[in-house]
Amino acid sequence: MSILKITKENFESEVIKSDVPVLLDFWATWCGPCKMIAPVLEEIAAERDDIKVGKIDVDAEGELAVKFGVMSIPTLVVMENGTEKTRSIGFCPKDEILELLK
Repeated sequence: MSILKITKENFESEVIKSDVPVLLDFWATWCGPCKMIAPVLEEIAAERDDIKVGKIDVDAEGELAVKFGVMSIPTLVVMENGTEKTRSIGFCPKDEILELLK
């Protein structure tokens, strides 16, 4: 599955009402660690059809960043059944990201 661009317009339909867990990546174009984690998230999105992977640009979607209390990026948040299950702040390797999804 490809990575979704999450905005305030599609947040409810793609995340809150999702019937599968959603891995959200809060990122920005100017963030070095965000660029480092991007290919890892692409791999996970391609390998796993039991989840959704969505990216939220904190500069374009400030309201969502504030709603989630994002203070540092990248921040990864796993949403399940419309609520936050877990989160990770900063760069982390693929195995740690997959652990978040368990």
